[in-house]
Amino acid sequence: MTNKCNGTQYRGVTNDLKHRVYEHKHKLFMEFTSKYDLTRLVYHEATNDVTSSISREKQIKGWLRKKKIALIEMMNPEWNDLSEGWDIYREISCVPDSFLRLGMIGFFTLLKQDSE
Repeated sequence: MTNKCNGTQYRGVTNDLKHRVYEHKHKLFMEFTSKYDLTRLVYHEATNDVTSSISREKQIKGWLRKKKIALIEMMNPEWNDLSEGWDIYREISCVPDSFLRLGMIGFFTLLKQDSE
């Protein structure tokens, strides 16, 4: 996740990329990403298990910034938001703010965006 081309970057591991992107775009309980407005998905990888994902995340975090930028630009040279046009999650139940701050979100469903 980033805020602009060559801007501040955030890396993480998730088992639900769409949900995580939703959290970033709506600035839910993520102080660092909210502070820097990291709402653009510019790169992602898929692995078969969480151990591989964590190892890969640590590997990339250890790289120099120049190498991280080259990795992004191999997949996405224009730094487009890869989540544009995705189905989005929308809350279907009233969730108290305290639950959101604690990360207890379970009241979401997929909602197809209008193509108009």
